[in-house]
Amino acid sequence: MYQLYYYPNNASLAPHFLLHFMQAKYELILVDKKANFQKSTDYLKLNPAGRIPTLIDDGEAIFESAAICIHLCEQHNQLIPPMGSKLRPKFFQWLTYLNNTLQAELMVRYYPHRHTDDERYIPNVIAAQDERIGECLAIIDQQLQGRPYLLGDEISACDFFLFMLAEWSLPIKTSPLHFECLAAYLKRLSEHPTIVAVAELEQIDLSVFR
Repeated sequence: MYQLYYYPNNASLAPHFLLHFMQAKYELILVDKKANFQKSTDYLKLNPAGRIPTLIDDGEAIFESAAICIHLCEQHNQLIPPMGSKLRPKFFQWLTYLNNTLQAELMVRYYPHRHTDDERYIPNVIAAQDERIGECLAIIDQQLQGRPYLLGDEISACDFFLFMLAEWSLPIKTSPLHFECLAAYLKRLSEHPTIVAVAELEQIDLSVFR
């Protein structure tokens, strides 16, 4: 049985989607962020980065949300194109883009104090990040033109990862719902049984997508 150290609507959300979709046996372990448990000695033994999520698989700890998603896909042979498929490199391309570009820009936007030593410039950092995130969302919107999912006709882990990041992007000046294809895509995903079930458990309001 897997153990997923999680916090609601955190980077653990995408792995949580995958575990539910794959009907894997797993236990959720809530990380008390208010008590800063992710920085505790016990947690740092599992995840030296002190971040969420961490997945325990057969006694081995894996951290970084995208890495956990890839591991689950390969373990269960689901939500990833098979070896030899021309879509397999596209899978890694988009998952990397989401993790290294869109998520990275979101982190700067929501934690601007980490990127300036002068609080006067925090509004400037946020404004600049809103522009950069909007540019990322525009690229994704273009990719979704004429296709139901990021890779084409079949849902993949990339879609669950994107839904997590899109939900985080809602407060952005140019939110995901400003883009025609992306908004329609998110509406469809918000009705997916896995997303509905996990959102209910983590108390995430999906009504904004509908």
